[in-house]
Amino acid sequence: MGATETVTAKVPKELKEKLNRHGVNVSALIRETLEKEAERLEAEETDRIVDEVAELLQDIPTKNIIEDIRRDRDER
Repeated sequence: MGATETVTAKVPKELKEKLNRHGVNVSALIRETLEKEAERLEAEETDRIVDEVAELLQDIPTKNIIEDIRRDRDER
């Protein structure tokens, strides 16, 4: 996992007690939730970038793209 940081959150006492009663590992739950949110944000950013690139590529004639791909393959 590497280096770690400490994150502190305040929650209502009743909520913490409920989670403890049900045997919930709060640290693991927070870590898992934060990891999922980070993955969601990364995917959202990737989708945005793909959309931007697709929009840019629409302005390039298909003929030019095909010629560039062929030229690249021939250079290998």
